[in-house]
Amino acid sequence: MVEAIVKGLGFGLLLSISVGPVLFSIIKQSLNNGHRGGFAFVAGVSASDISLVLLSNIFTTLLESLKLYKTEIGIAGCIFLVSMGIFFLFFKKVKVNKEGEQVFKFRKRDYAKMFLSGYLMNTLNPAIFIFWMTTSTAVIGHTVNERIIIFTTCLLFMLLTDCLKVLLAGKIRRKLTPHNIHILNRVNGIILIVFGIALVWGLIFYGKKL
Repeated sequence: MVEAIVKGLGFGLLLSISVGPVLFSIIKQSLNNGHRGGFAFVAGVSASDISLVLLSNIFTTLLESLKLYKTEIGIAGCIFLVSMGIFFLFFKKVKVNKEGEQVFKFRKRDYAKMFLSGYLMNTLNPAIFIFWMTTSTAVIGHTVNERIIIFTTCLLFMLLTDCLKVLLAGKIRRKLTPHNIHILNRVNGIILIVFGIALVWGLIFYGKKL
């Protein structure tokens, strides 16, 4: 059991410290929409990870067949990332009150949008897709109970670290002016566009090696 927990923590740490569009988007959502917005986005990312873990362990054949379409999945992910990048680069506005302070106004559908955004961004990332497929293959020699412990530990660790990122971004947000946040939105937009282009570039030139 201890070995399974250690493996789960190792896998979780590996994915948690990886730099990608999800990391920047968690910080961006938290800066723009406060803790609640950040947590809604993280919930979507976590739901995506749970879905992929279930697919990789229960429907291995289905997931293997989906690997044949990694280019198409990557292109869809690229379009999604670039679209979000363009939105934050050119169209995202920071809402302020009469005193010039940032305000947060949410409706239930806004939380749903953030949840869906996190779910899609994570699911359409071929690197995440391949990570869970590779991980499930690496632990195939373990018993069912051990695999449950490994993946549960991994998912909980990742959820905890993502929530910590939201809280950290919240502390940073208090020290930023709306103008600073507007600039960060533009920077994040550029980063998402770069990740989208890099994603397709990698699939075109290195896709056959994956």
